[in-house]
Amino acid sequence: MKNNRLGMNDKMLEYGILRPYPNIFGFSTTRHGGVGEGTYATFNCTHYCGDRPESVKANLEILSASLPKRPRVFVIPRQTHTTNVRVITDVPTEEELQNVDAVVTHLKDFCLCVSTADCVPILIYDTKKQVIAAVHAGWRGTVGRIVEKTLELMKSHYGIEGKNVVACIGPGISLEAFEVGDEVYSAFAEANFDMDRIAKKYEKWHLDLWEANRMQLLAHGVLPENIEVSGICTYQNHEEFFSARRLGIKSGRILSGICRW
Repeated sequence: MKNNRLGMNDKMLEYGILRPYPNIFGFSTTRHGGVGEGTYATFNCTHYCGDRPESVKANLEILSASLPKRPRVFVIPRQTHTTNVRVITDVPTEEELQNVDAVVTHLKDFCLCVSTADCVPILIYDTKKQVIAAVHAGWRGTVGRIVEKTLELMKSHYGIEGKNVVACIGPGISLEAFEVGDEVYSAFAEANFDMDRIAKKYEKWHLDLWEANRMQLLAHGVLPENIEVSGICTYQNHEEFFSARRLGIKSGRILSGICRW
């Protein structure tokens, strides 16, 4: 459910549901406090969206210094709207992060990240097994149930249980702003989503990616009170958060991360 536990400064949104766990920190970056210019202004931390490498490097340093503790590494996969999930067992190579849209680990001093600009970031933490995950869910990942696949992998690999999971659904495009064609609506209907809950007809169909991903968490035993939905629409708040539909593909990305120390 949406709540008022979120905290925010000029550089990042902090997820309040994770505050009770001092070894965990979850965030989503804003567009402020960095060194980028133009459609990358100012705090793009993603290296593969066309920004200057020196700006991305500087922004990652600013981000690292702004966190409660500097992570050993930022794990930032090269996402391609797949449902590929990778378990991180050491500092990954660039090749190992190609075509990956969700990452999972139990390692300390790692910050798992995903990059979004209208798609939905989901951060996951199992409080018993001390496992974290970061998931990128655009409409393709959502209809492919990438959140469910991530939880299934966390269960098979680490033995996690949904009842012990807390999850954050970060800034993304809202139902009101996410107009889709009939083919996208049909893809969700054919995948057996509850269309009465996630779709609404205006002049065209609109989809609620937040709810579609929340339903996947609930289906795997995550308790409703353990899910935090930011409720922030990137399209409507493009001056605060990057939105590809507003700024174009050649623009910055929100970096959402979950760190374990």
